[in-house]
Amino acid sequence: MYGWNGKILVVDLSNKTLKTLTINENVLSEYMGGRGFGVKFLWELTNPTIDAYSADNVLVFAVGPLTSTLIPTTGRFTVTAKSPLTGGIFYSSCGGFFGFKLKNSGLDALVIKGRCEKPVYLQIDDETFQLKDATHLWGKTTKETIKILEEDLGKDYSFACIGPAGENLVRFACIRGGDGNFAGRGGLGAVMGSKKLKAIAVKGTRKTKIADEKSLTELMKKIRVRISWNPVLSKALAYYGTSALVNIINEHEILPTKNFQLSRFKDAEKISGEALREKIFVGRKSCYNCPVACKRVVKLENMKVEGPEFETLGSFGSMLMVNSLEAIVEINQLCNELGLDTISTGGTIACAMELSEKNVLDEKIGWGDVEKIKKLIVDIAYRKGLGDKLAEGSKIFSERIGFSDVSMQVKGLELPMYHPDGVLGQALAYTTSNRGGCHLNAYLISVEILGYPYLMDRFSPVNKPNIVAYLQNLAAVMDSMVICKFLGFEFDEETFAKLLVAVTGKPYTQESVVAAGERIWNLERVFNFKAGLKGEEDKLPSRFKVDVKPMLKEYYEVRGWKPDGFPSKNKLKNLGLKVEEDAVGSQGSL
Repeated sequence: MYGWNGKILVVDLSNKTLKTLTINENVLSEYMGGRGFGVKFLWELTNPTIDAYSADNVLVFAVGPLTSTLIPTTGRFTVTAKSPLTGGIFYSSCGGFFGFKLKNSGLDALVIKGRCEKPVYLQIDDETFQLKDATHLWGKTTKETIKILEEDLGKDYSFACIGPAGENLVRFACIRGGDGNFAGRGGLGAVMGSKKLKAIAVKGTRKTKIADEKSLTELMKKIRVRISWNPVLSKALAYYGTSALVNIINEHEILPTKNFQLSRFKDAEKISGEALREKIFVGRKSCYNCPVACKRVVKLENMKVEGPEFETLGSFGSMLMVNSLEAIVEINQLCNELGLDTISTGGTIACAMELSEKNVLDEKIGWGDVEKIKKLIVDIAYRKGLGDKLAEGSKIFSERIGFSDVSMQVKGLELPMYHPDGVLGQALAYTTSNRGGCHLNAYLISVEILGYPYLMDRFSPVNKPNIVAYLQNLAAVMDSMVICKFLGFEFDEETFAKLLVAVTGKPYTQESVVAAGERIWNLERVFNFKAGLKGEEDKLPSRFKVDVKPMLKEYYEVRGWKPDGFPSKNKLKNLGLKVEEDAVGSQGSL
């Protein structure tokens, strides 16, 4: 077998059993790995109607056929489960070195079932698997957890862990995948916490077998050249990281400000990538085998840390009216150590600030009040006072007090840092994303703002449904191979097919690569329908002026879906998905 290892480790925490199973070859070819494995295994093993904190929920950590090869950005992994924040299926992708180590252990995926009574961590050393007591780790921050595990096991391991937010079931708790890398969105850290799984430690010595080394070597020569000539990859991201976007997005008047009440921040320059580079930047960091090295290392008087990324600069800057880079760095670090998704944390606090301004809340939270923001973040992680209510996410929080229109979310997931009124394609992408308010399921900012691979009129709906569906399929493939989305600025399914052929020896074509993404997307859609996220959830908050309904109707037609948004029988049949409309999960076994 080439590319894949062909094995998964199934861990049942309820009875503490660990067993390896072989993955069906058709599943390997049709779902690839990563996100594809996540939806396939979740559909087979869970009922979409279960509560996300049920022991019956399944966590899937997965890598792909390209992971741990010489191809750039192939150290990533994905985590998939039913989300406690959205109620639907959710995957989150994470960089760093954990995916590289997991693949080298001889596994393609971990399937975590059940729940322990006491905290445990999972140790993987090639083909040796153990569940170990984690009582001494429970209550520790993510930084403290990794430090203790490194002292206990050695620095040859890579770690994925949760912080206090995950332990306390904050609905937007994240999973830390090593130093400065996070499976951030959707609350999968809370699912891990509900299972009393504090961490996973992994190391491995195996090498990924390549079907055609010569072809891969020739492809790599061309890929390196193309990365070097791409201005986004080789210049903007390398020099500024994602913070390069702050001024660009603000100048186009789509930078969410004051909980999306505004779309331009007067102090954007103070929190921009240029300011970060000039004032606090001290170096760059890279994930496994990545020539871009987009991660920033910054230094304040009392700390030297990674970040913040563009989304965090917006979430804790313009959204909360904070104009201090230093304050945002401190807030970001606090979220990282407590294990909180910065986008949802910022969006939820912004919701509370607006409600405070409207005199709906007893507690006063002023815009730009940094010390109050820090206190709220700690209270959210430990579920204290108002923080306990905010820990439910902005949708549940605002609905419970009768002001749901103040929550800026889609399907329960707080929106990222692009105001939809100024980018119609991105608005449609938010609306139709299987994850909810997500920019990574289809990054229309590339074509509507940055002009890659071409520039589209951002205020026109023309052809947006087609490009959204295409980019969603392509994103599903990239999350399943598993590679970084940034490569999408230069490469598409033509290159991906060639890489897959060289690595796996399977006869992938441009068409079959896109079809794999479409298969994954449609199965996620079916899962969400069964979980209760039907077509009526494809909508934006009422605050926004953009009308997505005409585009949405056309999008359903492009997708080959029925008017209610459920995939048609012909579409499911053509994709090889044997799903009955009244079925609720296959309830199979691995």
